[in-house]
Amino acid sequence: MRNGTLSTDTICALATPNGVGAIAVIRISGPKAIASLERSFSKKLSHVASHTLHFGVMSDEKHHLIDEVLVSVFHNGKSFTGEESVEIACHASPYIQQQILQLLSQNGCRLAEPGEFTMRAFMNGKLDLSQAEAVADLIASQTRNAHDVAMKQLRGGFSTELKSLRDQLIHFASLVELELDFAEEDVEFADRTELKALVKEVISYISRLASSFELGNAIKNGVPVAIVGAPNTGKSTLLNRLLGEDRAIVSNIAGTTRDVIEETLNLDGILFRLIDTAGIREGAEEIEALGIERSREKIRQAKIVLCMEEAGNQEALKKVSEWAESIRREHADKCVLVVANKTDVIGSKINNSLADLQISAKSGEGIDTLTERLVSEVMGDFSISDETIVSNARHYEALVNTRIDLEKALHGLDTAVSADFVAMDIRQAMYHLGTITGDISTDDLLGNIFARFCIGK
Repeated sequence: MRNGTLSTDTICALATPNGVGAIAVIRISGPKAIASLERSFSKKLSHVASHTLHFGVMSDEKHHLIDEVLVSVFHNGKSFTGEESVEIACHASPYIQQQILQLLSQNGCRLAEPGEFTMRAFMNGKLDLSQAEAVADLIASQTRNAHDVAMKQLRGGFSTELKSLRDQLIHFASLVELELDFAEEDVEFADRTELKALVKEVISYISRLASSFELGNAIKNGVPVAIVGAPNTGKSTLLNRLLGEDRAIVSNIAGTTRDVIEETLNLDGILFRLIDTAGIREGAEEIEALGIERSREKIRQAKIVLCMEEAGNQEALKKVSEWAESIRREHADKCVLVVANKTDVIGSKINNSLADLQISAKSGEGIDTLTERLVSEVMGDFSISDETIVSNARHYEALVNTRIDLEKALHGLDTAVSADFVAMDIRQAMYHLGTITGDISTDDLLGNIFARFCIGK
């Protein structure tokens, strides 16, 4: 039995964005969904088949025509929420939408809270918690990879893998706990060698899932890439080249970019948030200095830092290389790349190890290599098509806690700790896995998750 209390109210909400458009959809779910609609609809729907469409008109209590609509009917147990449900497709006039919602309220519906439809799908067993969260991720997806990760989770791929892990741990925990009932007979039901092998295998798998969160988070939220360096090294030209348009002003005057410019770029299904920063130099006047300080802040926030310098300026390139190394030491989690620009000016590529990449932002030389490097830095050795990628911070935290408890259990097995302590650690690991799918949940957890959904979903 899932935690939480399922409301028996009949709810309604606009499922499409507010505003003027061709069509709007209003959803109704609950035990009186059909009855609340029939009071204002021109046809009786109580005995129609599920998953059928019906054309008719909506009218108010004085029989004033509101709109001609198309109604979809879903019977109890056969809808998204698992309840009797109706969806009304009307013309997307704000007045019409408001009038229909007002009629439904008068007919006994209440307005749905954020995420309440999906919450009901979870409570009625139509989705587990990780699948429910994937609904929000699918709606918010902006790239192919973000869509694929959310869709795989929505279809239960992640849940199936976690269930298999929990089932194995439940089996062995039960055997270990059974031994406690026969402690005086010194009976051993669980093969310690087999149990250690299983725990090691699960730890390895959990670690792989947890380590995929960095990629999943990047796919879901985008990867901040700061383009930094001295003035007039081609930062804005590189931004324009990557975007394929003149987004930033380019000139030979040092300090042209005085503020941070941010744009997004989709590379192989990964969203990169490119940040063109003000050139960093000493002695800048006040307004430019403010831009430089913002540039330093963006470096701290970025996941990837491109440190740019002119390819022909060996002395400056050496200083940039040393600066890049200092950033790496201070921020071990960042990818810092030295980019030697303007190779078209010097006629050929430089032949030394100061730069990670050599490009001409003006001519486009080396840009393909740069974009491939950006993608590879994010992807690592993961395969989105073949592996489960974790993109939810709550899931990541649960996986980390699972691994900690399993490592405690493994240590207990290695050091001959009492079986009851080993069983307790395994049970705790199972608890953390259960919080991901919602097999174990609390009202506070559910409220926090579904409050972030939009109304109507």
